[in-house]
Amino acid sequence: MLLFLKLGGSLITDKNQISSPRMDIIKQIAREISDQSSQTPHINLLIGHGSGSFGHVPGKKYNTRQGVSSSSDWKGFTEVWREARRLNQIVSEALMDAGLPVIAFPPSAIYCSSFGKVKTGFINNIQSAITHGIIPLVNGDVIFDDTIGGTILSTEEIFSHLASKLHPDRILLAGIEKGVWEDFPVCKKMIPVITPYTYNGILAKLGGSIQVDVTGGMLAKVDCMLNLIKKDKNIEALIFSGEQKGNITSAFLDTMPGTIIRK
Repeated sequence: MLLFLKLGGSLITDKNQISSPRMDIIKQIAREISDQSSQTPHINLLIGHGSGSFGHVPGKKYNTRQGVSSSSDWKGFTEVWREARRLNQIVSEALMDAGLPVIAFPPSAIYCSSFGKVKTGFINNIQSAITHGIIPLVNGDVIFDDTIGGTILSTEEIFSHLASKLHPDRILLAGIEKGVWEDFPVCKKMIPVITPYTYNGILAKLGGSIQVDVTGGMLAKVDCMLNLIKKDKNIEALIFSGEQKGNITSAFLDTMPGTIIRK
């Protein structure tokens, strides 16, 4: 079994404070993943994480997602890369300190796009890592684009491309929300299941993000997962809270806390 697990930027950083990691949460999650991995050796894992209060801040300042052309834009491009790399180092060290065999694969080095959409991605080494029991770690990152110069590739977009090649059984998106709310930001009514058939009926109810998020917030996450599931009906996705201890273990074991996105 292969699982993709995303640690959302809002989960592992304080989005209200620039470049502020939530070390207690990062370490808690690392221990939980490590404990569960030792008990379920048949499960292979690929981990990704968002940029939170690291990469999203310069990303918004320089509008990097929409393209890169001027010298100021390219300066911003490198700032986004630097901040994304800083957080990636923090996360990778926490996972390794918990005993997990992790290797980081920065998307800026293996992906390129055209008009903001993935064009090519060299993933052979990611496949080899999984084969040998190593956990690949990816993250939201800047990438070069042959039409608009450069852009930002979200973790969900990376997962979508990798899923078309690696065919995971489940994609787990851990954030701070318990699931997808139909009344965000009041957050009293959670949507338990989203399918391509029910999506149009709940579209108007879906909220984005109240913090800085240059890659689209909750609506973009749901859209990305639904588009993926339309192509591969064997995949299920889950949006849930990673803050509550035990939820990641439950997600590993198919208990599915949160909102399920499926065919």
